[in-house]
Amino acid sequence: MRKLVAGKLHGIYVTEANLNYHGSITLDPDHCEEAGILPMEFVEIWNKNSGARISTYVILGERGSKCCILNGAAARTCQPGDQIIICNSVYLDESRLTSLKPKVLTFDEGNHIRDRLSYSVNVDPEGRYTFDILNETNTVLPVPLMVSRG
Repeated sequence: MRKLVAGKLHGIYVTEANLNYHGSITLDPDHCEEAGILPMEFVEIWNKNSGARISTYVILGERGSKCCILNGAAARTCQPGDQIIICNSVYLDESRLTSLKPKVLTFDEGNHIRDRLSYSVNVDPEGRYTFDILNETNTVLPVPLMVSRG
């Protein structure tokens, strides 16, 4: 079994940091449902502003609120206005890799969904893995690559 990306809220903005609450991250149920993130599910959180990386569990906030609130100890790692990535995962046998289509949501500064993407892994005729990023219409988008400097 391999631990693989199941869904992501990519670049969502922290709306509040509540040190005195007893742990977790509070998220808008609409965002969670669309990305396939469950209440009480453990998620990884990566802060794009500070580089901090933490793990905590999800609780649901008010539907439609666009909230992203770090609670308890997690509040020490993120401040309101920080842009973060929230990722859940799934354990899957490698033979089922091509059936996995993680949903990735990207956000604007008001935590409105900007893009609805998915990841797709396939196998080419030579048996090698390929990777695509797809938009809502299943159009393949360019994968960011490092350009050699020479």
